[in-house]
Formats: sequence, structure tokens, C-alpha cells
Amino acid sequence: FSPDLVPQVWEMLLSSKAPMVNVFMAVPTIYSKLIQFYDQHFRQPHVKDFVRAVCHERIRLMVSGSAALPVPTLQRWEEITGHTLLERYGMTEIGMALSNPLKGPRIPGAVGSPLPGVDVRIVMNNTTNAIIVEGNHKETRVRPGLEGKEGELLVRGPSVFKEYWNKPQETRESFTDDGWFKTGDTVIYKDEVYWIMGRTSVDIIKSGGYKISALEVERHLLAHPEIIDVAVIGAPDVTWGQKVTAVVQLREGQSLTLPELKIWAREHMGPYSIPTGLLLVEEMPRNQMGKVNKKDLLRHFFP
Repeated sequence: FSPDLVPQVWEMLLSSKAPMVNVFMAVPTIYSKLIQFYDQHFRQPHVKDFVRAVCHERIRLMVSGSAALPVPTLQRWEEITGHTLLERYGMTEIGMALSNPLKGPRIPGAVGSPLPGVDVRIVMNNTTNAIIVEGNHKETRVRPGLEGKEGELLVRGPSVFKEYWNKPQETRESFTDDGWFKTGDTVIYKDEVYWIMGRTSVDIIKSGGYKISALEVERHLLAHPEIIDVAVIGAPDVTWGQKVTAVVQLREGQSLTLPELKIWAREHMGPYSIPTGLLLVEEMPRNQMGKVNKKDLLRHFFP
């Protein structure tokens, strides 16, 4: 997605010419770019009122997917357009599996509940593979004593793919013996909805005995007034195993040091999750889907 297209997207959303947009789906990065453009160019009160009125009246649904939606982005978009973005969870291999409701409360940071026809499990990330949670769109069963525990999300249902083309070994490794697809994502079930903590391989940072969700740290850091984009990675560390390191893009003309970030973070985050490393970039590297490849970041900064 080229930043040069942002004005055209706004023009499309606000146009009164047919065909008019009534459903809009985008990745979080696009919403962030649209917000940046809005803040820079739509400053007059009557323009803001026009944007909100048009989006609220003409567009019936706005969806965010493909990557975790930062809560500040959701909140700012709601202020601008009157829409609470619908966040959901899916993969190429399974289609859409979990979603906040079309009608009903949408919980910021959560991906809702299983869609009809989809069965889900959360299992322990260890040799026991004990089932923590099992459910569908009608009911959810939590194993006594394991409430609030995180684990890997497994999915089963008619939308789940059959196999990887010409990759029998990878296919076997991706399914349990009883037919559940292993998503590779760490999740938690709380407050009657599912929360994605991140990719088990790169988003769960193991530091000094703690398991830290990089996505949770990112959500906190995006509330910092000088930070416009952030990716949190687990940098290799001899003492701690991994070190919580924030790769940060600042707002234009702003500056930030690690001591300054730590002072701010102490008031907003648990002490074990406060970044101990800070790397500043002019532009956050993202692929065409708007995602940050954290393995590439690790290779770039810690070869």
C-alpha cells in the first residue's frame, strides 16, 4: 500500500458518485495512514463534521484484519468516523474463524468468538498439550484450574484447508492426530472472548522467566504521544535470554531516548514488560499486506 494512495482512498470514501462505498475493509496500517492524513489536512471543524457525517451515514461496516489492531487506532478512527472497527481473526488456511459481533459490543484488542461452524481449542504449549479451552459459537468450556492460561489456538471446521500442495511433511506437522489445525498463534480466553497474544515463534518474548506478549507491549507503546508506529522484538541476550526491544517510528520532528521511554512506561506497563532496548527508524518496514516481518527485523539489527 503506497502512502501516495491515501488521498485517493479518502476521496473514494467521501465521494457521492456511484458506486458509493458502504463496506470498507483494510489492515491496521492503512487505517493509521488514513488517520495521519486526516490529522494533517482535515483540520477545520466543518470538514471534520462532514467526514464524520458521511462515514456514519453511508458506510454500514468498516473492518480491520490481517494484523493486530492497536487500540489507539481503533479509538481514533471511532472519533473521526463514528465507526467502531470490526476486528476478527483468520488465516489463509482456515478462512475466518473468530470475530467480534456485527451487532453488539466490540471489545478493543479482542477478536471475539468463533463463527458458526468453527470449533476452536486452546492447548498448553508444552508436551502435555492439555486442553485449556474448547468452544464454538454456541458454548465455551474452560478446564477448571486453567482459567486465564494462554496456549496455542487450534481450529477445526469445514473452512479449514485439506493440505499444503506437494508438502506432505508440512501438512502432517500442521495438524494434530485428531484433525485440528495448529495455527501457531498464542491466545488467551478471558471476559468471554478470545485475545490474540501473537505468533508463538516471534511475538512471545521469553525474558528472565517471563513470557511477554510483544503485541501487548506494542499496544501500550502506541499510546505514547511521540510514537506513530512500533514493532517489539525479542533481542538475544546472554543474561535474560531475550530482551524486550522496541523498534520505533516517531512523529515528525520528535525525539525519544530509552531513559525517557522507560520513565513513561513505568506509569503504563508492568515492570517486566518495559522495553530495555530502543531502536529508532525513519519508516517502519512492512510488506505489501502491511505486516512487519519480525524475523527480518531481528536479522537486520542483530545479525
